[in-house]
Amino acid sequence: SMSVVIIGGNECMTRQYIDLCQEYKCKAKVYAKMSNGVKCAGRPDLLVLFTGTVSHKMVRCALVEAKKQNIKIARSHTSSIAALKNILEEHVSKENA
Repeated sequence: SMSVVIIGGNECMTRQYIDLCQEYKCKAKVYAKMSNGVKCAGRPDLLVLFTGTVSHKMVRCALVEAKKQNIKIARSHTSSIAALKNILEEHVSKENA
């Protein structure tokens, strides 16, 4: 199964993000309030950045880390469930589900 790390988003929706990822057979970690960089995020298969809720500095830091580690990145300005679903549809192969 794929692992997904979500940075940003609405804290109150953390549970829903995780549940949705599980529908796609993905293990998800959500860092709604990410302050100390992406180092602790490990090496996910996919990094989802909800850029509307995260500082520019944080986004840049995440992009640099992800590039270094060759991690796929999906960016979305909106942090809705629908936005996450679109990302998962695009990046999680059906044979994974």
